[in-house]
Amino acid sequence: MIYADNAATTKIPDTVLEKMLPFLQGEYGNASSQHSFGVKARRAITQARRQVAEAIGAEETEIFFTSGGTEANNWVIRAIANAYRGKPTHMVTSEIEHHSVLDTCRALERSGVEITYVPVNEKGMVDLTALENVIKPHTRLVSIMLANNEIGTVQPVDAIGKLLRNRGVLFHTDAVQAVGHIPVDLSRLPVDFLTASAHKFNGAKGAGILYKRAEIELAPLLTGGEQERGLRAGTENVAGVVSAGYALEESFGVMDSEAKRLRKMVEDTVDGIKAKIPTVWVNGDSNPRLPGLINLGFEGVSGEALMNVLSLKGVCVSTGAACVSGKHAPSHVLLALGLSEQRAQSAIRISYGRYNTPDEVERVVAAVCEAYYKILHA
Repeated sequence: MIYADNAATTKIPDTVLEKMLPFLQGEYGNASSQHSFGVKARRAITQARRQVAEAIGAEETEIFFTSGGTEANNWVIRAIANAYRGKPTHMVTSEIEHHSVLDTCRALERSGVEITYVPVNEKGMVDLTALENVIKPHTRLVSIMLANNEIGTVQPVDAIGKLLRNRGVLFHTDAVQAVGHIPVDLSRLPVDFLTASAHKFNGAKGAGILYKRAEIELAPLLTGGEQERGLRAGTENVAGVVSAGYALEESFGVMDSEAKRLRKMVEDTVDGIKAKIPTVWVNGDSNPRLPGLINLGFEGVSGEALMNVLSLKGVCVSTGAACVSGKHAPSHVLLALGLSEQRAQSAIRISYGRYNTPDEVERVVAAVCEAYYKILHA
């Protein structure tokens, strides 16, 4: 079995699992408890907060833990909208955001918030001029992802942040797919909010991260407790939070070497498939792009059919975002690039991670090509 769907989720290393296990078995205290078990849990969370902050260039007081990226995205967008309730409120996002951003914005539209969805070019890049042109006096927040989860395109968030800071507009970037895979330094990056999720960088599911610039006020999304300095109620997922700290620390330690290795694997995969299927195309930009991710289109076949045949051959890939994998509609990301519905539905995403090896590339290429021609000539 070859797992080539690391953009959906990743494996927890033994080194990280060892750090988690005590808080699932022997030292399973509630971090809000005042006895020794609770003290150990609180110390573990403090340690994880320090590790995350150091990895991404933030202060410990700017890091908050959530149940995942979806909650963190909802928190930022809904809290800013609520802060301006009763006042003209305009927000901006892009057409290729994750559904946790897009669906939240659509829900806010129904309650009277004005939302502008800026387009992207055929490579998936946000046009800075188009973005600047939609900013209004009552624009309260712009939310543009750092890297896209389906095509891997990396947005110019540094330039976007500078533009918005000059205009006095708050900036949120969904970095769920990026953190742990490409450098993120919040000591220089002009963003006000950044969100991430541990299971995307070899941590556990159910542990999210919100970075909030210290000067910014943000009301809680969840109430009913004083956890996370009174801003995020609910018993902490201590083991998950611990995994976030150690997994991110490990990821940043091997980031440069991993990026080089994964880019070579992606390059060899594309070259190998193109040698046998000359009509295949790449969706999205080749540079900048996340190192281990490639989205490919195949003339004349369904991406879903290709994925299913590959699964039977022991190769796990996807047709796009895991959160909407049960739907049969074409990818909103690929449609935003200008692809027809037919071409959008012909795509698969291959995403390599830390536990994939170069020798697997040849097997992936062979399986993809065999599956393609089997479907094409069926």
